[in-house]
Amino acid sequence: MKTARALAATLAALLPLAAAPAQAQTVFRQAHEVGFGQASSLDPASRGRVFQVTEKIMSRLIRPGLDGKPAPDLAESWSANADATEWTLKLRQGVKFHDGRPFTAEDAVWSLTRVMDPKTDSPARALLAVIKSVEAPDATTLKLTLTGPFADLPLVLTDYRLMMLPKDSGETIGRTGMGTGPFRVERFDAAGTTTLAANPDYFEGRPGVARMEVIGIPDAQARFQALLGGQIDMLPGLGRQERALVERSPRHRLQEVPTGNWRGIVFRADQKPFDDVRVRKALRLAVDRKAMRDLAVGPDGGITGCDTPISPTDQYRAEGECAQDIAGARRLLAEAGYPNGIDIELSVSTVEAVWPVIGEIYQQQVVAAGIRVKLVQEPADGYWNRVWMKKPAVMTRWNERPADAMLNEIWRSTSRWNESGFNDPAFDALLDSARREIDFAKPAPSTSRRSNT
Repeated sequence: MKTARALAATLAALLPLAAAPAQAQTVFRQAHEVGFGQASSLDPASRGRVFQVTEKIMSRLIRPGLDGKPAPDLAESWSANADATEWTLKLRQGVKFHDGRPFTAEDAVWSLTRVMDPKTDSPARALLAVIKSVEAPDATTLKLTLTGPFADLPLVLTDYRLMMLPKDSGETIGRTGMGTGPFRVERFDAAGTTTLAANPDYFEGRPGVARMEVIGIPDAQARFQALLGGQIDMLPGLGRQERALVERSPRHRLQEVPTGNWRGIVFRADQKPFDDVRVRKALRLAVDRKAMRDLAVGPDGGITGCDTPISPTDQYRAEGECAQDIAGARRLLAEAGYPNGIDIELSVSTVEAVWPVIGEIYQQQVVAAGIRVKLVQEPADGYWNRVWMKKPAVMTRWNERPADAMLNEIWRSTSRWNESGFNDPAFDALLDSARREIDFAKPAPSTSRRSNT
């Protein structure tokens, strides 16, 4: 599906992974940013889920394979009827939750319908809007009936928030983290150290380390110092300066792990002055994305996204042009009533080391177009609760998801995480139409409407 409705000036990066040398050890340590503060939770369907923990203690029905395609997890196989309106999943037998309870199709029914329930208020609810009903014909079979044809349902089910939980555990899951994953929770402390123990009954075999520690460190620079000092063993998402230090360190090695993670700036389209499409387009035209990428993460640290969050390896990614155009940006601002330029505030934070750098680069690049940017440093602790989706211009981050998940979560008007406040019924209709299409070779629909970029 093609769309020109990107609102953020963005940098889509293939971020590097820094790790200590492999060694014989029983405890593996990593950090997380405590981005949801006191709202941090082990409930994977919640806004405050600590995914660095839930990814280790829980399992999905279908997981993303290393090749980007859906791969078996708790579902061993899946199939659809001729028009892809009904899907049947066959579940693994003999899988147990950490407390010894068997995992059955009833747990899967409860886990999915809980996310679909508006009372749960899960950000992942928009992904499952295509599902009409979930049933368990027997203990190892799951049947999903959809509102219409949807050939990409297996990709949707790979979402990291759609973990399988014990039936009726909604009141306790945020604290216990009960799952079927390779590790089980010993102690959960979002602001401190969460300790995990290897699950000897994991269906794919006991993990290679006996324990894991996930340590809450809100500030990106503090996390990097913890890596250099040996307090943690891995740190993803290095900026250009951090990467250079790791490359020179004899105690560490740098691993390149290509991802579809997306970093950038988002402006609220429902707040002045960003509610004017000419202003939004000027904010985009004033950016030199290649120079931003090179300065922030280095030429080999990522690619320019041209305002699309879709991974370069995704079959639905649409390539676009996004050359800098200072004169065009000035002209649009003048048409919008700002002949002398515009003053804006941009909230940045050390949640990610690269965010303040991107903010500074943006500030310097756009001044020639008459866009005067004041950078506002926001606390890292609780950033996602108190700043993101609250302030009119903020730094954002999206971890890799399939195209359907990205587009429906970021820009569908009713999405819980519609961070830009974008609202276009015609775009929502295009999303619905794309979900009903089962002919992948069919060209995307065109429209004569003016681009709402």
